[in-house]
Amino acid sequence: MKKTLLLLIVVTLFYSCGEYQKALKNEDVAAKFEMATKMYDAGKYTKAIRLFEQLATSYRGKPQAEKLFYMFSQSYYKTKQYYLAGYQFEAFVSGYPRSEKVQEAAFLGAYSYSKLSPVYSLDQADTVKALEKLQTFIDNYPNSEYIPQANEAVQKLNAKLEKKAYENAKGYNTISDYKSALIAFDNFIADFPGTPLKEDALFYKYDSAYKLAINSIPSKMEERLHVAQTAYANLIKFKSDTKYKKQADEMNARVETDLQKFTK
Repeated sequence: MKKTLLLLIVVTLFYSCGEYQKALKNEDVAAKFEMATKMYDAGKYTKAIRLFEQLATSYRGKPQAEKLFYMFSQSYYKTKQYYLAGYQFEAFVSGYPRSEKVQEAAFLGAYSYSKLSPVYSLDQADTVKALEKLQTFIDNYPNSEYIPQANEAVQKLNAKLEKKAYENAKGYNTISDYKSALIAFDNFIADFPGTPLKEDALFYKYDSAYKLAINSIPSKMEERLHVAQTAYANLIKFKSDTKYKKQADEMNARVETDLQKFTK
């Protein structure tokens, strides 16, 4: 019984593979479309893609084209070919604006670009592009059922840009480029006013201002000590019981002592 079942499975697989290979070589686009649909429905998206690629040009403008290009887009998405999926979904939305699948396609097209976003430490051009695509979707379909997913994706992408900007600013502090660190932290705080990293940013801005001041030539020291003093005040104003308070207070005592030298 087991041998018979195994033989039946082997024969079925062999027959299916043979039919698929035959469809690839077949000039009959209807037969090719039928096999592509069969592969798609069976979850064999890579095989379906090969057939869709062959059919795309000849099916444009035909009644079944909408179904074909929807399945084509989904196949790229299901196989995690997100650049191609994004492109195909966008083409679908443009070509079939009245389709019942248009909102889903618009969302998945934008969402595909979010899948291309790299880790925060790398270049974030794809993250910015994904945010633009998602915002366009949100603006075009404000009442869509996909809005919660779109907003969640936007939050994650913004968090990545936020982390990138913070680490860049902190990097300047680490390499002792304190002037650049001050500018970068100012930009970070302005660009991400509600960031959970604000306490850290305010401290490292103060740290940068402090170290720039105490290592300055006499002619620039007084002015820079005042800048550091203001940075300290901003940190304490934001969070009086900051986790950096002991260190910040010790630094501020040094600032006040150094400033007294300029009042004599």
